[in-house]
Amino acid sequence: MSIPTYGDQRNVAIGLLGGSFNPAHPGHLQLARYALRHLKLDQVWLMVSPGNPLKARAGMAPFVDRLASARMIADGRRIIATDIESRLHRRYTMETVALLRQRFPRARFVWLMGADGLASFTRWRRWRKLAHLVPIVVVPRPGSNVSALTGKAAHVLGHFRQPACRAPILKFYKGNAWTFLPAPQNGISATALRDLGQYPAAASS
Repeated sequence: MSIPTYGDQRNVAIGLLGGSFNPAHPGHLQLARYALRHLKLDQVWLMVSPGNPLKARAGMAPFVDRLASARMIADGRRIIATDIESRLHRRYTMETVALLRQRFPRARFVWLMGADGLASFTRWRRWRKLAHLVPIVVVPRPGSNVSALTGKAAHVLGHFRQPACRAPILKFYKGNAWTFLPAPQNGISATALRDLGQYPAAASS
């Protein structure tokens, strides 16, 4: 399923799971399925980044390979791997989300990320604006939970935090709301998969 950059009038709840997907792995699929079920979403979009500004290019597989790995775990109906961020010519999440909200005005978006994302959230461009634009659901990530919940972003955004029991209604917020949602912790990492030779290195292309 190709998601049009010009948008449409779909009236659905969508979880946005952005990342390098270098490569996509069962942890991403587990999170997507968990979000569909517990947040009562209609779809989860696996938004493959054309180039994460916070990650080194060394060891980063070509975009087409990373997109292909995301498509391998997607079903094309409720879990959709998409290159829309590349086609929108955006690299920063805040800009991407702002455009998606403008072009899909009836859709209800929720940003999905692991605790490691919240721990480093203050390094994201205009992270406060992003939190204003879209509700955020954070799931546990081994080794990152304490630093995430005691870090600067969690402190600054503390007055917007919602209890986990309200997670299913966060999709009705326009932003200024986030929660830490208890979920199974999957310690699998893309780095480990690459080290095990289960994914081609960028240099091999």
